Amino acid sequence: MILDFLMPKKKAGERISGIDTAWLRMERPTNLMMITGVMVFAEPLDYRRLRDVVETRFLKFSRFGQRPVQRPTGAYWESDPHFDIARHVLRTALPGEADKAELQHLASDLMSAPLDFSKPLWQFHLVEGYRGGSALILRIHHCYADGIALIQVLLSLTDPAPGAASAPEMDGDPVEDAGLFRRFFDPVDKAVNATLKLGRGLVGEGVDLVRHPDHALDFVRSGARLAAEIARLALMSDDSRTRFKGALGVSKRVAWAEPLHLPEIKAIGRALACSVNDVLLGAVAGALRDYLVERGDPVAEDLQVRAVIPVNLRPPDQAAGLGNFFGLVFLALPVGVADPLERLREVRRRMDELKASYQPILALGLLGTLGLGPNLMQQPLLDMLSRKASAVMTNVPGPRQPLFLGGARIAEMMFWVPQSGEIGLGVSILSYNDRVHFGLVADRKLIADPEAIVERFPGELEKLLLVTLMSPWGDEVDPGRPDRPSGTG
Repeated sequence: MILDFLMPKKKAGERISGIDTAWLRMERPTNLMMITGVMVFAEPLDYRRLRDVVETRFLKFSRFGQRPVQRPTGAYWESDPHFDIARHVLRTALPGEADKAELQHLASDLMSAPLDFSKPLWQFHLVEGYRGGSALILRIHHCYADGIALIQVLLSLTDPAPGAASAPEMDGDPVEDAGLFRRFFDPVDKAVNATLKLGRGLVGEGVDLVRHPDHALDFVRSGARLAAEIARLALMSDDSRTRFKGALGVSKRVAWAEPLHLPEIKAIGRALACSVNDVLLGAVAGALRDYLVERGDPVAEDLQVRAVIPVNLRPPDQAAGLGNFFGLVFLALPVGVADPLERLREVRRRMDELKASYQPILALGLLGTLGLGPNLMQQPLLDMLSRKASAVMTNVPGPRQPLFLGGARIAEMMFWVPQSGEIGLGVSILSYNDRVHFGLVADRKLIADPEAIVERFPGELEKLLLVTLMSPWGDEVDPGRPDRPSGTG
């Protein structure tokens, strides 16, 4: 199976899987391969209790006691003989009556600072005395796991009430179902598996298609579509030259908006015959457009800002496992469309097209294969792909109920995956406790004021809410229909 090829095993000193190696190699001063999270607590989180939670729950995953080591023969997991939890669970404080802006600056500085590769690549930074409570900034290298897996790991550190341990219930509604592409992934599983194994055959681990003629037939039937998807990806133009695209520096800026009410967003989606994911993506496109217009940049009607969106391809029985198992799709956000309803309609149409494509599978197989090959082959391809997009966007369902870590209630929760290559913008959307959290990280050379973008998300949703309220009672407004309410331009 594909899992056998791409996903890591559980032994110490093992070779790192191909796709995890690919993420390890992507580390650059301009884009550090860290997944970063920020949690804000309503009351103080005790440092000793935090360390106890990390020791008993986080380190039960033996991988986090290991560091990645690159050798001429490949990359391997190696136990840290000098592991010291004090180097990984740190405490700090902000000066004076620090508020959100100061916490954002601290998170920005940590996002810009590389982890120490001589040690396991993760850190917890406890910010004491923040707004009468605490904050926690998490940094974990992408080579350990993808965002979906790490969120599951981090949620395993939490409890539904102080001192009560049980698994939190996840919400599958605020975003497209995490297994959204499984329905078309399953029919081509054999084809992709054959493709990967044929690649491995070059190094002596091929598949015997003569022994399995059904696999060969499936491969032949699917080969045309896979080849067409490869061609489309190769011929895709570089992304539009906006202020979101350009030479990168080594410093990041991060900002997040005040949480939005999820039930309202769900109501908008139902009224406009769209998924919640479509509504949120439409709001992002509108916020980017408004930012460009305010700064006097030309915004043509056909302007697009392409975003790379990770797609979870992890089977349900592997949900708690580490490693990376996701594909990628390229979504062209219709930033040039002024009308919010027309923009939402176009987002929905493009997402529907992507749901029927092989892009996620192709990206998964490509990264897995490249990670096993020489770095000289990997980097030019990654640079080429990164030129085709300006942003990375993640949209992840979180727990439905409030959670506690070390006895302290989590009030807010945000996570960002790293950008790579020439991509300098990252958008994070995460639902938690019936609220949606928008966050944005940007290269400081490109966007020095990301807060000016995130503060626009509520206004974009209000526009769509207005459309909803203007709709005839009892009717849904289908963004695909021409007979929509007037006055929404």
